[in-house]
Amino acid sequence: MSDSEPVSEQDIARLQAELQDARAALGDFAYAVSHDLRASLRHIMSYASLLREEAGPVLPGEALAYLETIHGASRTLGQQIDGLMAWSLLDRTELRVRELDAGALIAEAQAQLGELCAGRRIDWRIQEGLPVLFGDPALLRQLFVHLLSNALKFTRGRAVAEISVQAQGVPEGWVTYTVEDNGVGFDPVRQHKLFHVFQRLHGSSQFEGLGLGLALSRKIVERHGGSIRAEGAPDAGCRVSFTLLRVA
Repeated sequence: MSDSEPVSEQDIARLQAELQDARAALGDFAYAVSHDLRASLRHIMSYASLLREEAGPVLPGEALAYLETIHGASRTLGQQIDGLMAWSLLDRTELRVRELDAGALIAEAQAQLGELCAGRRIDWRIQEGLPVLFGDPALLRQLFVHLLSNALKFTRGRAVAEISVQAQGVPEGWVTYTVEDNGVGFDPVRQHKLFHVFQRLHGSSQFEGLGLGLALSRKIVERHGGSIRAEGAPDAGCRVSFTLLRVA
């Protein structure tokens, strides 16, 4: 097919089927890998615990520190496996699409994140009369949890965290939602790492997490046929926007 030839409906259908097959294969691979890794991880943690119980009293302090490092790394690996399984399962989840009240989804996400808000001053700026969304309620609620959690995390050092959710209609029945914060932001040069599994733009000593929230957000949006992007600058906050159909 030359560059000048139009793409036929059959070609589009074939490419869509190939993309779907590739996504399914990737999901199967991630699920199989994460499932098999659990058995090895259980052995590592079990034998490290046995070694500490059996030989702990006679081991030098340095050796005990090594065992603690093994346990810490194993716990992190376990969390990564859980995240990888969650990421792979998104391709297997059957979408139950219906009309949704975006304001209610956001309120449910805020309630779920109550512990992250405790003792903090947060200026929530949620647009009134947000347009409806069409999608799977569980997944879109999870999407808002990931995005609001991200905003809460990276505004933790602010005296007052400012977090807003706005929506704007775009042509042809689409709507764009934007979650914006006044947090630490990020270096735009490293923006290409966003939305990929286990990619972090800040060190683990600064902020906890595995680099999964935005990767899961991307997959949820793409499962609904939409797109997602982010803008930010160092110490100048972050804007994450996603676009979805506003009609069934």
